[in-house]
Amino acid sequence: MPQNSVPAIVIGRLPLYLRMLTFLELEGKTITASQELAERLGFSSAQIRKDLSYFGEFGKQGTGYNIAYLQKQLRQILKIDRTWEMALIGAGDLGHALANYRGFGAQNFRIAAAFDNAPEKIGARLGDLTVQSMDELPSVLHERKIQIAMLAVPADVAQAVAGQLVELGIRAVLNYAPITLSLPPKVKVYYIDPVVGLQSMTYYL
Repeated sequence: MPQNSVPAIVIGRLPLYLRMLTFLELEGKTITASQELAERLGFSSAQIRKDLSYFGEFGKQGTGYNIAYLQKQLRQILKIDRTWEMALIGAGDLGHALANYRGFGAQNFRIAAAFDNAPEKIGARLGDLTVQSMDELPSVLHERKIQIAMLAVPADVAQAVAGQLVELGIRAVLNYAPITLSLPPKVKVYYIDPVVGLQSMTYYL
């Protein structure tokens, strides 16, 4: 099915299904059903079946889903049956935390290079990486064919840096900067701002 025919909200739920399947597998289960996934995730079983139906038929009525098979199919759909290299922009406290986070590798994502424009940070160690100058960004992205960037820079420079990344061929940005970026529609942007999450929760307290 063409990518643009699947609603973005459906794509956003697929990783949640995949994560839950992993948990179920760790519990020793080999078969699950949409009803069990619904109870675990808080979605309706009908919604789960509809989401999966965009990509084919993966289960059998009365039998359910084979967990290993559905995991494999979801990984192929999400294109995470291969390793994706990423560029990390920003070597501050957040950049250090991201570089040392081992969860990326477990899901076939790898920070291949880290960059900053502060002279005192260039050449320093950042996890297993050495921080490189932003001047080296074009050649590294081109040589390694990197399409994903993680943006961990201050808000006042995030837009300019993101624009540079797009010009250099970056097609997806995981943005930790507390600002909404203005980028071409073809570039996928995902925002992670814990303060926004906290502000949403305090409304209910």
